[in-house]
Amino acid sequence: MQISEFLKSVIDSDDAPIVICDINHDIVYMNPSSIKKYGGRDITGKSIFDCHNGESVEKIKKVVDWFKSSENNNKVFTYRNDEQNKDVYMIALRNENNELIGYYEKHEFRNNETEKLYNID
Repeated sequence: MQISEFLKSVIDSDDAPIVICDINHDIVYMNPSSIKKYGGRDITGKSIFDCHNGESVEKIKKVVDWFKSSENNNKVFTYRNDEQNKDVYMIALRNENNELIGYYEKHEFRNNETEKLYNID
């Protein structure tokens, strides 16, 4: 089995929406949670700008320019959603030469887990 199958499985099993874009802002992958979040619409192959307003587009461009300016610029806090108790970040994706190849949005939920530890019985 190739590592790409494992990585896809990790992304697909995440409950948080994950939309991966290349440096041209085209959506290259949406995990099932993101498709569900966007009303069942898989917009892979389209520009991320098609589903954002002008202000958001400018912010995305600014962050990607920041990612490009240094290989150390890899994560930026972009949004707080109090209703869902989550923070949202843009994360740089880099190849083995540390060149920027894309980015994605990361959702970090802050609710304490209510499930019992190792509840597998």
